[in-house]
Amino acid sequence: MATPNPLAEDLDHILAHTEGLWEELRGRKIFITGATGFFGCWLLESFAWANEKLNLKAEAVALTRHPENFQKKAPHLAKNPAIRFQFGDVRNFKFSDETFDFVIHAATEASAKMNQENPLLMLDTIVEGTRHTLDFAVKCSAKKFLLTSSGAVYGPQPPELAHIPEDFSGPSSPLESAYGEGKRQAELLCAHYSKQHGLETKIARCFAFVGPYLPLDSHFAIGNFIRNELHGGPIQIHGDGTPYRSYLYAADLAIWLWTILFRGKNCRTYNVGSANGLPISEIAKAVNGAFENKLKIFVAQKPVSGELPERYVPSTQRAKDELNLRETIDLTASISKTARWACR
Repeated sequence: MATPNPLAEDLDHILAHTEGLWEELRGRKIFITGATGFFGCWLLESFAWANEKLNLKAEAVALTRHPENFQKKAPHLAKNPAIRFQFGDVRNFKFSDETFDFVIHAATEASAKMNQENPLLMLDTIVEGTRHTLDFAVKCSAKKFLLTSSGAVYGPQPPELAHIPEDFSGPSSPLESAYGEGKRQAELLCAHYSKQHGLETKIARCFAFVGPYLPLDSHFAIGNFIRNELHGGPIQIHGDGTPYRSYLYAADLAIWLWTILFRGKNCRTYNVGSANGLPISEIAKAVNGAFENKLKIFVAQKPVSGELPERYVPSTQRAKDELNLRETIDLTASISKTARWACR
């Protein structure tokens, strides 16, 4: 007897909000880079679920550098007959002779440590990886291409700007971040490949997320807070707790990415994230409240009097107006679902 998928409730939720999109994929093939990361796992989970429930007879090929790690992380996906894995690096993977109708480029190096210690490797991975994947999309006759870009393309958000929109063109500098500059160049490549080759490119500028498969030992504050809870605390805030962040739940992320791929406008950028920003200190309290054992919250620094807090919160009005996308799972539920997954 097959083991029930612990994400079944979320996957049904995704399917209910995307059911009208999947006909475009019926009997067709999709290629996904970064398929074993946080984004990729949710794309594969939701693809496999829709493929089975709707009898799409579709296929997915997932590019990964570590297939053996993925077999341990998600054995049910590794064994799914509709999903095949291709070993390779996004910068130089071997092109197959197959035809794919859709390509999702979700491979990236989002490590804050790499951004500081080896920015040239980060820049090369993002830019050359995007170019190589775009070349593959042209060769395999893909119709639609989705790039998972980042809110980092905007540079530091002005503290007086509550929500950063897609048309913001503030004083960002290519000297600030190899990650942000890499994503800007990746977006530019998408625009030029669309003009030169007729490839329909969609760009999702992704912010911050929470949910199953999220690394709890990386630079994501909410993941670190959940890890602190699981290890018995205290919850540690390394700054002063005033910066504003927002987190979109992973099931909503999947809904938004599939919708942008299938229905987004060509060469159009869409912010993907939650517009409901909270100070980091309040997010820590929300995480603490999701667990039975209430822990102490340690804040390393005191706020500077009169200084506006830093912000990283998107405006999602374009996604709402053009694609009817909404945040459907609130932060409290998102934290609880992530905690249950981590404790399973």
